[in-house]
Amino acid sequence: MKAIVQDSYGGPENLRLADVPIPEPDASQIRVKVLACGVNLSDWEYLVGAPLYARLVGGFFRPKNPILGSDIVGIVDKLGAGASDFQIGDRVMGDLVMVRGGFAEFACVAEAEMIKVPEGLSDDIAACLPQAGGIALTGTEGLSPDDTLLINGAGGGSGTMALQLAKAAGAHVTVVDNAGKIAWLKELGADEIIDYRVQDFARSGRKWTRILDMVATRGPFRIAGCLAPGGVYRALGGPVSVLLSLVLGGRLFRPAKKSIGMLLVPSGRDLTQRVAQAAVDGKIAPHLEAVLPLSSVPDALRRTGLGEVKGKIVIKP
Repeated sequence: MKAIVQDSYGGPENLRLADVPIPEPDASQIRVKVLACGVNLSDWEYLVGAPLYARLVGGFFRPKNPILGSDIVGIVDKLGAGASDFQIGDRVMGDLVMVRGGFAEFACVAEAEMIKVPEGLSDDIAACLPQAGGIALTGTEGLSPDDTLLINGAGGGSGTMALQLAKAAGAHVTVVDNAGKIAWLKELGADEIIDYRVQDFARSGRKWTRILDMVATRGPFRIAGCLAPGGVYRALGGPVSVLLSLVLGGRLFRPAKKSIGMLLVPSGRDLTQRVAQAAVDGKIAPHLEAVLPLSSVPDALRRTGLGEVKGKIVIKP
């Protein structure tokens, strides 16, 4: 089968289109013929081996799995000996961020992580949903019309869906991203926009009740200054040193009733089901920038790592 293979950590130049053996499923796995696979920032992290947690999961010195791609949509074509939830021919989807393997014509996936794709979702839209939609749902839970939300890094897949959910909840939303996405995010419903290259939201003197930070670069003292009393800040990713400072240093601000920490996303079948249903119900609609072939994975990852992609890119083997 054809696959995009990564032999070592580094940039997109370390990727190659290769012929590799078709994998065989273990007892608890199913094999799928991949119909579509979403490109995520986590793929970039596993490609370059940074932040450190990417190597702790993916292999410290070299990648354990040479094939990236975790938001997989496919047709079941073989069952492992102990697999019983699906049948040959079922169309399934899931987030396989811990093991990956979707940038290929076939992938073996854990049966327990997959759900059937609802009839109302196309392959391409379904591939946009599991990881990014799960982050958006988790990061906007509990929002109300009284909230002011800032989304830092709002122009990606997670940010755009979080914006939709926040506006549906009635919250006032400020978005932060680069100049190339500002006008577009305004069209999507953002109330206020900040070009991070022109203004640092943490030095604006403004305060928000909720902050969702896609890539944390600021420590707890700077973040605390942006939070209103009772405010909540959650970071999704970033350098390990910054994340540790937020988790540990954030405790200092509990007496001021400011909650600072990481966003814990309970990835798995239940969350994927909730995200898929939200899409079917029209609560979230991922912005699909492009659908590309396997050969385009290196450039798709480069653009994702640079923050250039508006919404999502999907790869169709």
